[in-house]
Amino acid sequence: MALSAAEREFLRALSDVVFGNPFTPERMALIRRLAPEAPGDLTSDREALARVVAPKVAPFLRDLPQLGAAERQLVEPALLYVAYHRYVPQLDAHIERQAEKSGEPLAAPFGEDAVHELAQMGFAEDRAVRFFALFFQLRRAFFFLDRALGGESEAMQRFRQALWNNMFTHDMRGYEAALWNRMEDFSTLLLGETGTGKGSAAAAVGRSIFIPYLAHERRFAANFAESFIAINLSQFPETLIESELFGHRKGAFTGAIDHHQGVFERCNAHGALFLDEIGDVAAPVQIKLLQVLQERTFTPVGGRDKKRFSGRVIAATNRPLGELRQGGRFREDFYYRLCSDVIHVPTLRERIRQSRDELAQLVRLLVARTTGDAGLYDYVLDVLARDVPADYAWPGNVRELEQAVRRVLLTGRYVPELVASAAPDGEERLIEQLRAGNLTADELLAGYSAMLYQRLGSYAAVAERTRLDPRTSRKYVLSAKSG
Repeated sequence: MALSAAEREFLRALSDVVFGNPFTPERMALIRRLAPEAPGDLTSDREALARVVAPKVAPFLRDLPQLGAAERQLVEPALLYVAYHRYVPQLDAHIERQAEKSGEPLAAPFGEDAVHELAQMGFAEDRAVRFFALFFQLRRAFFFLDRALGGESEAMQRFRQALWNNMFTHDMRGYEAALWNRMEDFSTLLLGETGTGKGSAAAAVGRSIFIPYLAHERRFAANFAESFIAINLSQFPETLIESELFGHRKGAFTGAIDHHQGVFERCNAHGALFLDEIGDVAAPVQIKLLQVLQERTFTPVGGRDKKRFSGRVIAATNRPLGELRQGGRFREDFYYRLCSDVIHVPTLRERIRQSRDELAQLVRLLVARTTGDAGLYDYVLDVLARDVPADYAWPGNVRELEQAVRRVLLTGRYVPELVASAAPDGEERLIEQLRAGNLTADELLAGYSAMLYQRLGSYAAVAERTRLDPRTSRKYVLSAKSG
């Protein structure tokens, strides 16, 4: 059996949808082109394309034995797409239940039906089991990115795109073929001001890691609700931080009256460890963390046996890493072990500046999260509009807004600490000078390069973004600092 030219074109485009980043406008435009007859808003009706695809795929299912290898490869993404959407309701319900349960993972007996259906489509049993586990991972990623990281500003759209790529790479074809069980080799560095939501972003990634499905036990291999472990490194004195990271054995030091598991030991193979405030750790701890990242092993304090660490590492800081590295306070080799992916978390003022509706959307989300219902949304928004200046910079970012919502619910008012936001940061100064038309071309380039350097952490990254020669980009960054 040979596919027609129109069928081949449709299947190739559908493959780009199946394996592409769902948070990109390009993918949504492609869905609209493939499903022009689908009614409604495709941004809120993500299953619309599946309803269009299902009847088109039905003939392929009937004629699968007659397809050649090349045709079969074209049809496979369509088969997966239809099967995935058939099990979305059960996967979502399972995620809701598991998110509230600690301990052993809950049974997922519907996986048996999904694996059987995929096998009937011609997938080998091991691939069918793996694809069902991938379905589960995809739904968790949607669940946590949509719920924890709301907002429709351009900055937040780019942020969700970046986090999705961090989970599945920019093209899931490569992820499915070779990387689904190798992602622990890719560390992540989140940069952003205090209160922007770095912890929420890290949790979204950490709880969306691939977890195998154990078909013979009809459950997943781990409980994603316990797969994410966070530690704030700035809250521990240097004398105790190694014990908190790597654990210690009884008698290792005065006060070590029992064995203690550190966070590296508690993190399971299908989880992630979030090292918050990584910019605050001293050089000796950086060296030991570097060794763990390089060798994937560690030794508890006072112990001899090496233990293996198989999870992912996500680190974050609100400190300017570029300056810390330049001053020798953050090791270059450690940075280059952490920076498989560097993601900038946008500030609240940046988000509001890009979208007038951003603040209202966040208030609705926070009211619903705080009260279990969005019914008080209008009241809270009216109080904030009355008490908070329209140009308020929200120096505490989303964390401040969350507390502002709570204060309004408690007291009926919110008086912001305007003094805290009176001195704008470098980015704000650059924007103000740009709007005023006070910058020369060199000053504009210098200011923009310095802003990128603070976000990206290296002259090479600035050069890549600006398409300047690395030496030129370095010159502009340094000139901005000296100015």
